[in-house]
This record gives sequence, structure tokens and C-alpha cells, in this order.
Amino acid sequence: MQSKIALIIGREYKTRVCKKSFILLTFLMPLLLVGIVAVPLLLSQAKSDTVRSIVIVDASGLYQPVFSDSEGYRFFYTDSGLSEARQEHPDATGFLCIAGNLAQEENKATYYSEKQANTETVAYLNSILSRFVEQQKIAAYNIPDLQQIIKDTQTHIQITTVKWSEDGEETIGSAEVATLVGMFAAFLIYMFIVLYGAQVMSGVVQEKSNRIMEVMVSSVRPFQLMMGKIIGIALVGLTQFFLWVALIWVCAGTLLPLLPGGDASAAMAQESGMAMEIANALQSVNMAQLLVLFVVYFLGGYLLYSSFFAAFGSAVDNETDTQQFSLVLIIPILFAMYAAIYSAQNPDGPLAFWCSMIPFTSPIVMLVRLPFDVAWWEIALSIGILIASFAGSTWMAGKIYRTGILMYGKKPTWAELWKWLRY
Repeated sequence: MQSKIALIIGREYKTRVCKKSFILLTFLMPLLLVGIVAVPLLLSQAKSDTVRSIVIVDASGLYQPVFSDSEGYRFFYTDSGLSEARQEHPDATGFLCIAGNLAQEENKATYYSEKQANTETVAYLNSILSRFVEQQKIAAYNIPDLQQIIKDTQTHIQITTVKWSEDGEETIGSAEVATLVGMFAAFLIYMFIVLYGAQVMSGVVQEKSNRIMEVMVSSVRPFQLMMGKIIGIALVGLTQFFLWVALIWVCAGTLLPLLPGGDASAAMAQESGMAMEIANALQSVNMAQLLVLFVVYFLGGYLLYSSFFAAFGSAVDNETDTQQFSLVLIIPILFAMYAAIYSAQNPDGPLAFWCSMIPFTSPIVMLVRLPFDVAWWEIALSIGILIASFAGSTWMAGKIYRTGILMYGKKPTWAELWKWLRY
């Protein structure tokens, strides 16, 4: 039995790894992920040549000294009407019409333009007017040095989080970094389960529609065929994951130092210290544990879902008919992502705890909680439930697979699938 399953695993693995789509996706995805980081850095350092010309239409004459030219904006002032201003400045980007005293009526400023106004321009104009009106209101109190007093009282508190290890060692932590790491890992789990689970269903349907199954089941048992296909595709997913990790590491180390200003991380650290803070915060996350448990939960979640994908794929004759069954599997995966988002805000809450125990959601939700140091017994219990659920789902899927794999020309109902489970 083991040798036959091994042959099926090898066939599935070699067939899929040698596909052009696998090779292209494996090598292009790391470049894409590194590019997502590198391209914004490059664009942020490039200066825009666009200069927006804004005409200030102010009949009151109160706001002429407020606006001054800057690197990206040129301002023109007129006390004539809006129609005359459009004739005087036909090439202007936009017209800011102020119809009264904004300190008394805040909604008396209107921006006109032929194109839809972008948020950057509107926010820039809002900030200029808001600061000026605030100064007007402060001056109206006639309190000496009131503006300086208010400025001195403005305070921004930023709490530093420190994590203690078992031996009392202190490391700088960050809830934001832990959340991003957990959400990224959860998204990878979600993507792999959906992507490779769908491949299991698609592979079964294609082989069944091509009548290949009739030949294969004459040599191996249906359960051996199902397990070989599931495990083979799981190995393909793990291969792609570890190749992505290695290639992203190489691409990041090669491309990021080539950004303007030398080492991009060092440059950012000198400017704001953000890179150093992120690096320190990452040290508080047990990356080794996260990587190991990522593999464990990926295998557990994938094997759980793919067994049902294989069973449902064996019950139909074409991929169109799989929609009624695949939706039942996609809904809990989507709910898991939804629960993961809220669990990241409260990783010790009841939603996070129970969804990290329910096998259909635990592979995704638990990955979000791991950077926040989940108790070992919770991890052990979650994995134990996941393994037991996979064993049960495999038994159920095997019964459906055994009956449906050689059934043609009939679209089964949910009632018939229940009967197959009782055979």
C-alpha cells in the first residue's frame, strides 16, 4: 500500500513541479513581493515635476496673505467673480472660492475644477485654511501668548512596549509589527489552502472526465489514489513556499542595497529610526516557532480541506458542477480570514480562542495569535483537534471518493452524498 501511494505522490509531485506555470510563479512571486517594497521607496525619492496652479477667488479680501507658493503649488489671487477668474486664468488647475468669513461659517469655501479634485490637493488647501482660522480664533481671545501656551501644551505620548523572556531578558516589542507578521502568515495559509485545495478538486475532475480513473483504480484502491494526490500536491505547496522564502531573502539582499542612498534600511533608520524599531520589534517574535507552526498548520488545514475537495471532485463529472460543493468549503475559509482580522485586535479574546480551536478556522486564526505568545497548551490542543478532524474528514471523504469516482452521468445531491457515507 505504501509503495503504491508513494508512486502516486511522486507522479503528482513531478507532474506539477515541472509545469511552466509552477516555475514562473515560483520565480516571479518573490520579485513581485520585493518590488512592492522597493518600487514605493524609489518613487518616494523621485520628485514630481507637476505644479498645480490654484486661483483664490476671495471677495472679502481676508485670505490673500494666507496662500504662498510652494514646490508643487502656485497661487493666484483675485477679488473678482468666479466667471471672470476662469476667463483670466483659463489654464488654472482649480479655483478656490471663499464666500465669507470662515471663522464664523466654516462651510463657505468651495473648490472648482474641470477634473475631479484629488485628495492631496484638497487636503493641502484644507490644512492651510484650518491653521489660519485657528490662529484667528485664538487671537480673538486677546490673551497674551495664548498661541504659544496652546503649542506648549500639545503632547504626543508614545508608549514603548517591552517583552520579558523566561530568563528576564528584555526586548522591544510592537503590537503593530506582531499584527502585520501574523496577518501575513495567515494570508499565506489562506492562499495556499484555497490554491492547492482547488488544484486537488480540479485534478480529480479532469482525470475522471478523461476516464483515466477507470484505468488507475484497476491497479490501486480509491483511498490510496486520493491520499497520493492530496499528499503529492501538499509537497508541491511546501516546495514552492520554501523556494519563495529563499528567493525573497536573496532578492531583498541583492536589490534593496541598490536603491538610491545605499542600503535602504540604513537610510531609513538615519531619517526616522523606523527601520531600527521594526528590526527590534521583529526580535520579540519567535520566528523559528512561527515558521515551524506555519508548516504544521498549513499541512493540517490543507489536508483537512483537500480531503473534502477531493471527495466533492469525485462526485461530479465536470468543473462547472463543483461550484455547489466548493462554496460550502470556501465560506468557512472566508469566515476564518474575517475572524483573523478581529482576532488580531484582541488575540486573547473569546473569538480568537474558539476560532483557533475549531479545525476549519484554526489554521488561519492561530497564525495571527502566534506572534502574541500563545500558551503552549492552547497550541497543543489546537493541533490535536486539527489532526483528529483531519483523520475524521479523511475517513468521510474516502467513503464519498470510493463511490463517486466511478459514477458518471449523474449529478449527486446532498442526500445522496449522505447515503454514500453510510455504505
